[in-house]
Order: sequence, then structure tokens, then C-alpha cells
Amino acid sequence: MLMSDVLFDQAEGLRRMAKPRPVQVIAITSGKGGVGKTNVSINLAAAMVGQGKKVLILDADMGLANVDVLLGLHPKYNLSHVIKGERTLDEVIVKGHEGLQVVPASSGVQLMAELTQAEHAGVIRAFSELSDDIDVLLIDTAAGISNGVVTYAQAAQEVVVVVCDEPASITDAYALIKLLNSDYGLVRFRVLANMAHSVSEGRALYQKILRVTDKFLDVTLDFMGSVPYDDYLRKAVQKQRTVVDSYPRSKATEAFKNLAKRTDKWPGPQGASGHLEFFIERLIQTSHNRGVSPL
Repeated sequence: MLMSDVLFDQAEGLRRMAKPRPVQVIAITSGKGGVGKTNVSINLAAAMVGQGKKVLILDADMGLANVDVLLGLHPKYNLSHVIKGERTLDEVIVKGHEGLQVVPASSGVQLMAELTQAEHAGVIRAFSELSDDIDVLLIDTAAGISNGVVTYAQAAQEVVVVVCDEPASITDAYALIKLLNSDYGLVRFRVLANMAHSVSEGRALYQKILRVTDKFLDVTLDFMGSVPYDDYLRKAVQKQRTVVDSYPRSKATEAFKNLAKRTDKWPGPQGASGHLEFFIERLIQTSHNRGVSPL
């Protein structure tokens, strides 16, 4: 090895030691489809970006992947190309308005449990290299109770369950929380009421779920807040933009900005466990334990 390479490696190591960058990892999920989960993901991300954070969205919904569609993006590559060693993570990431970054959903990827050690190391290294470039990783999971949803929820630091004022949404949200708690040991969840017609309606949705979880489960359920029903959200979808960027004075935008501020008060990632490579390691480990693919 050349002396210049040694000095570069030492400098790189010192830089990482001097400037650790824990990353907040938040999984956005829902008990059923049609509650606006992906809209919540992209607009919460946009609000965070507007407050000076560097945010990366991982589109983890393999069945109905539409983060890129809602943001008007046209990705050529996805995470599967990183796993196969065909592209770097930087080459896969696409950027939306104001620098919001997206890892597009991958399809047809082999089971994470079947990856070789070299492939594991490659994926972990790819994400660890992003640690100094982002503050928040938002995971837009699939809706419902699937292997991928469970795996991402286990690996994330925070799990946000999106609900709306429909009986099926409330019932399915409880079923998801029950599964994650009873079968996989998750104990803390945050509930976000979407398309609420009033602040009181949003809190009432939370209370409905809380009454049941308090009675039957040993979990901590926090009310994250609510997003009002807003026609500007529909208009933003038609424009393939976030409502935060398209209609900055709308009620929905105000709500997303308030939600983004609340995430600042959540317990931050601590020490080395807050780095992205450790999130990916947990993701791979839970996949191995259960023999499933989150991707």
C-alpha cells in the first residue's frame, strides 16, 4: 500500500471519529392501504428538509411502490442494483425538490437471508458511507401485515402507524400493533391521524386505539398528531409534488411542519447504534432469523 493511501485511510478514520453522525430511522406504516401513508412519508420528509435536515426516503413498498411517482421522479436504478454490485448507492439515489433524497423500491431481489457475506458487507458499507450525509432515514413500508413491514419495524428506531377515520383502518392498525408487540416484542408506537376533519377527531382516533391497547397489550402508544383533510393535498398529488413545497400556506403544510418539529423532541439515536450501518445490520439479522426478504 502506498504511503498516500495509508495517510488517506488515517485521515478518513479520524474524520469519522471526530464527526460521528447518528441517523434517526423512522418507519412509516399502516394497518391497511388507502390511508395516505406514502403522502405522509413524502410530506413529513419535505417538512424536515425545509427545517434544514438532510433526509433520505427508502421506498420499501414492493407491491405498490409509488414514492417516485408522487414526487415526479424517474429512477433508472434501485437498491437491487446495489446488492448485485452493479451500481453504488449514490448512483441509485434520486433527488427530489429541495434536495430530498429517495432510494427507489427494488423488485425481484433475492432474499436478504440468501445474500452472501460479501453482499451483506457491500450493502452495509454502502449505507455507512451515507452516514455523514443524512440526518433522517424515513422508511415508507408496505401497508398491512407482511414480512417486510415486520422486518423494517423491528430494525427502525421509531414506528409511526398512520390511521384515518374508517373502522377498517382502526381495526387493522390495532392488529398490526398487536402482531408487532405480541410476536416480535415491539413496545413503543406513535399514532398519526391522517385526513382528520378536526383536531379533536384526530385525537379521538388515537383514543379509540389506545383504549384497546391499554386493555389487551403491554405497549406505549404516543399520539404524534394529525394531518387535516385538505384539498390542496389532492392538488399536490396531481402536480406530482409535495403539498409542503407546492402550497406552503395550506393547513396540511402547517400540520406537517409541526409534526417535523415534534420529531426533534423524540429520543435521538445513541452512540454507534444510531449509525446507518447498524440499522442495515439489524435489518439483515432479522431477515436471517425469519428467512424473509424486506426488500
